[in-house]
Formats: sequence, C-alpha cells, structure tokens
Amino acid sequence: MEFKKVVFCALLVFASCIAAGEYSDRTDVDEFVTVMVNDHGFDESEVRSVLDQAVYQQSIIDAITRPAEKKPWIAYREIFVTPTRIDDGVQFAQENWETLKKAEEEFGVPVEVIVAIIGVETNYGRNMGRYRVLDALTTLGFDYPARAKFFRGQLEEFLILSCEERINPFDHDAACQREEAGGTFDSSIAIGDLVGSYAGAMGYGQFIPSSYRNFAIDYDGDGARDIWGNVVDAIGSVAAYFKDHGWEAGEPVIAQVGLNATEQSIDALANSSLIPTKTVGEWKALGVDTQDDRDNEYASIFRFETESAVHYFLGYHNFYVITRYNISRLYAKAVVEIAEAISARL
Repeated sequence: MEFKKVVFCALLVFASCIAAGEYSDRTDVDEFVTVMVNDHGFDESEVRSVLDQAVYQQSIIDAITRPAEKKPWIAYREIFVTPTRIDDGVQFAQENWETLKKAEEEFGVPVEVIVAIIGVETNYGRNMGRYRVLDALTTLGFDYPARAKFFRGQLEEFLILSCEERINPFDHDAACQREEAGGTFDSSIAIGDLVGSYAGAMGYGQFIPSSYRNFAIDYDGDGARDIWGNVVDAIGSVAAYFKDHGWEAGEPVIAQVGLNATEQSIDALANSSLIPTKTVGEWKALGVDTQDDRDNEYASIFRFETESAVHYFLGYHNFYVITRYNISRLYAKAVVEIAEAISARL
C-alpha cells in the first residue's frame, strides 16, 4: 500500500514545531510508558524509541480549536455539500458498486450513506490527512489539556494497534502481549509512516485508533484490515461501524416538519440533544406538524438556518447513529443531504 509522507514545519514561529525527542524527558510521558509496559506488556525501550520520534505540531493545536463543526449550518454546508462531492460520490458508488451492495445487504446500511461518509471524511480517499498519526496523538495527548486524557488514550490504542498489526518497530512477537496472532502489514512500514487527520483519524473512513481496533474489518478476506489502501476493507469497515452502533435497516433518518406552536417554544428545545428525547406523539403535542403517524417513535428536534429561512427537522434513531461517527448535527445533516443526492442518481 502507499502512505503519504509528511514534511515537518520550520521553526519560524515560536512553538510551531519542536524537534523530535521533546517527549523523551517528561514525567507525564514516563507515566504513559509505565502504563504501556505494565498493562500491555510492551518493551520499554521500544515505546520510548517511538515517542522520541514524535514531533510537537502547533498547527495541530490550532486546527482542533477551530473545527468546521463550530461554523453555522449555512457555512458548513457550503464546505461539504457541493456538486463536485456529489458527482464524485456517484462515480465512487459506480466504481465500487458490487462491494457497496454486498455491505448494504450484510449490514443494512444503504449504499449512499456509506458513500457519503467516505465523501465527507476524505473526499473518497483523496485526502486522508497530512499529519503523522504519532505526532497528532502525542501533541494532543500531552500538550492539549482540554482533551489530553482522551487523546492519550487514543495514543495507547494506536501503539496497541501497531503491535497487533506488526507495524515497525512492533513487528516481532516479543513486542507486546499480542491479542491477535499474526500481523497484516508489511514489516517495512514504520509507525512514523502512518498519516491521518490532525486528530489522529486514519484511512478512507477516518477511524481513530480505538475505532480501528474495534470496528475495522478484513472485508476482502486477504488477511489484512487495511483502511488506507484497500477500498473494499474501508467500505466494509464503515458499514460495520454503523451496524455496531445500532443502525436500523430501512428506518428513516430525518424529516422536515412544520410548526403549529410559536417558534420560540420549539426553539427552546431545538438542537438541545442529539439523542432522541421525545416520541413523535409528544412532539406533535408541543406543536410540531408532521405526517409521521408513528407516535411512539423517538426523535429529536433540530433547527437549520439557510439564507432565506429557518427549517425544522425531526431526527430519528438513525440520525443519532450518524452522530456517533462525528458528534455533530451539522455533520449528520451534510451526510444525509449528500446521500440523498447520490441516491437520486444511482
């Protein structure tokens, strides 16, 4: 498989880039190494040699503090729901139709939803990220206090994943207490070769390490779980992720509704919860005008503003499942719109 390489930033701005080895003499790093050795059976010298390669990147900190999901819907939509992304999605679906239909039949996730996820995440594999995963997770795990615990946990998962998949230097049996026998990657691939997003997400579907370990699958049966270079594995892994997170085949995702009550009464509840909180019947009683007669079905209410109007939607369980991939109503709505546009042309 092919992996993109990263060219590191120059030291022109204070703290924009710290030389490799910055993480070799820190108490918090020592504590992390101890966890990897005591809890997972890693060799201390190998763990330290990997962390010594990690490079702090200020651009990663900058990126995570201004995610697209903080934008208003109208600006977010302009980025992701584009004619080009839809056209490319139709082409991607046609080129991978057999695999996509197989995944739909096996996991119950529609072809267009799988395609839309890959389209939003990486533009169908064209942009899988430009940061070394090692740098991203180390920078965020040790130098981003707001979410350090989470990203340090992902760094832990990444090293375990590298060991399980026999990625250099963990490409020998004594590297760690391997949970799965055998490996899938060519041993010439080094841990520093693996690239992804500023948050350490990887491959066509941008799986963080814990998702890779838990949900990535070998969908073509070649003995490898390769979501970087194998589109078949990537498609199967996205579908498996949705199935494992409760996707309900054949059920609706979202529906536009009207309002019988004053806008203010619904606005107080709109966008307050991604998790469906009330039944359709309860929303009707509060003034939501919908043709949905499944009064016992749970849903959440969402508001999306455009240039000309404000629109309200009921988001059902499957809409919530999409937000399990990315915790954002904007993300889920973009996926739905792209999926609907692709479906109309297949």
